[in-house]
Amino acid sequence: MNKEWSNKNKLAQSKLKKVSFQEAIKEFIELREDLMQEMISWKTELSQDDFSAMPFMNVQGYHNKTIAYSIWHIMRIEDIVVNSLVRKKEEVFFAENFNEKIGADIITTGNELKKQEIADFSNKLNIENLYEYAIAVKTSGDEWLQSLTYQESKKKFAEEDKIRLRELGVVSEDENAIWLIDYWCSKDILGLIKMPLSRHWIMHIEAAIRIKNKLK
Repeated sequence: MNKEWSNKNKLAQSKLKKVSFQEAIKEFIELREDLMQEMISWKTELSQDDFSAMPFMNVQGYHNKTIAYSIWHIMRIEDIVVNSLVRKKEEVFFAENFNEKIGADIITTGNELKKQEIADFSNKLNIENLYEYAIAVKTSGDEWLQSLTYQESKKKFAEEDKIRLRELGVVSEDENAIWLIDYWCSKDILGLIKMPLSRHWIMHIEAAIRIKNKLK
């Protein structure tokens, strides 16, 4: 794991207490901006084909996907968690018509896709609009984080929240995806800030960097 990102994440997590909560949020937002700038740098470094390349298709690890998939996966999960689960409002994906703009044939997190399915899916995506979506989701997430109080961060979820997510159809019923709903709803909001709003980004961005480095 990138030491700088890892250390920033650990430091921010250590401050998720009542007395230092706002300081922790500020540090999480700074970390997320660092990670977003890393993602944005790929636009000038990579070709369209690079975004759907799978040089590690048959290995174990997050780097056995594509860079386009990695961006999609990070952002769909955040949009679903922040907007559908926590805020109970329409996702950025639908509110700003990214379901049409990006050109994807799914609305889910993509966990259900395997090997060549991931490459085929990635090939269909409009990369410029995928980046526009990523920035919009991060902006939405940052605004929510800045408005959050420590008391609100202790909120937990109930069975009706799980049912609501399933009814929205934004998580596949496939066994490789459906577990996400139980996983998210087992946490309080503090837990969701740690994962997926920060560490999940790091994991998949580092995997994408491995792909990029292999291609270059």
